[in-house]
Amino acid sequence: MPRPRTATGKVAGLVGAAVGVAAAGLAAGVATERALVRRLKADPADRYAHEVFGEPPYDESFRLEMPDGTDIHVEVVEPTRPVAGNPTVVLVHGFCLDMGTFHFQRKMLAERGEHRVVAYDQPGHGRSGRLETGEYDLTVLGRTLRAVIDRAAPEGPLVLVGHSMGGMTIMAFAELFPEMFGHRVVGTVLMATSGGLLAETKLVAPALLGRVGAPVLYMVGNVTRYGGSVIDRARKSTTNVAWLLTRRYGFGTRNPSPALVSYVEMMNSRTSADTVTRYLRTLATHSRFPALAALADTPVLVVVGDKDMITPVTHSEEIVRRLPHAEFVKINDSGHVVMLEHADEVNAALARFLESL
Repeated sequence: MPRPRTATGKVAGLVGAAVGVAAAGLAAGVATERALVRRLKADPADRYAHEVFGEPPYDESFRLEMPDGTDIHVEVVEPTRPVAGNPTVVLVHGFCLDMGTFHFQRKMLAERGEHRVVAYDQPGHGRSGRLETGEYDLTVLGRTLRAVIDRAAPEGPLVLVGHSMGGMTIMAFAELFPEMFGHRVVGTVLMATSGGLLAETKLVAPALLGRVGAPVLYMVGNVTRYGGSVIDRARKSTTNVAWLLTRRYGFGTRNPSPALVSYVEMMNSRTSADTVTRYLRTLATHSRFPALAALADTPVLVVVGDKDMITPVTHSEEIVRRLPHAEFVKINDSGHVVMLEHADEVNAALARFLESL
């Protein structure tokens, strides 16, 4: 005879059923995810399907040792048709990315061959080293930019090009070394960046982290510091979700190039969880509108995508309000990685800007 079910047995049965349903739902969700990503990646009209990303040619590379113990990977491309007086172009990338962010701009400048190009990976990103202890700080990033300039381009005019956190790095540099503008820095390009108000953006997601203060940021930092490798493995196991999120939040067109999405997601995935959280405080508290005064007497180009969900258009508009002489280029149907998503338009604006100097 079957034994009567006890209350405990009923609960166990319900829990078992719930777990079974949840597991089945999870499996179905993962399968749906994979199918969706496969379908989106199989776009026959992808113009960048055969583009080779991540290995641009260079004439010199070196590692720059910083006082905090990080070593910075730097690459230099020499002009093939040098023009006397042309400035060196220094490329400064953003958060969770690397110098590859400027793939198409670097390619365009190399083909034109009229400008020397310096690119580097920010601390904790790409091929640069990570901090052993403590947090990253935008002021230190400004000093890192100065060290790169002093080593790679100690003489002659400069144009600084910064995307997102790279633009904030340039502002920190301007705050520290305002005398460089006009004397050495003859032009500045700020792409998809902000002078402050970052608690209103998704750059530090969720934006709430910009308001909760030191205790929570410290706790989050410690969790990832001691469990970062576990989190990184989990990130790798959810690459389809990461790909879909990158597509949603990084791009503005309805059907962005799958190859570009994969490239941006690859750069994101290479940035460790430990690095991400150790940047949180400095990004959440970034406010350098006064530093923009150093740029008031030199040409400035501000570029933003009209569908940027990370640093919305209003942030670029505020920069232009404070620098009314700046050229403002707003690119339709573009998200945060505007220089990849609409490379042709950004390259045209950058080329015009350089020619105007």
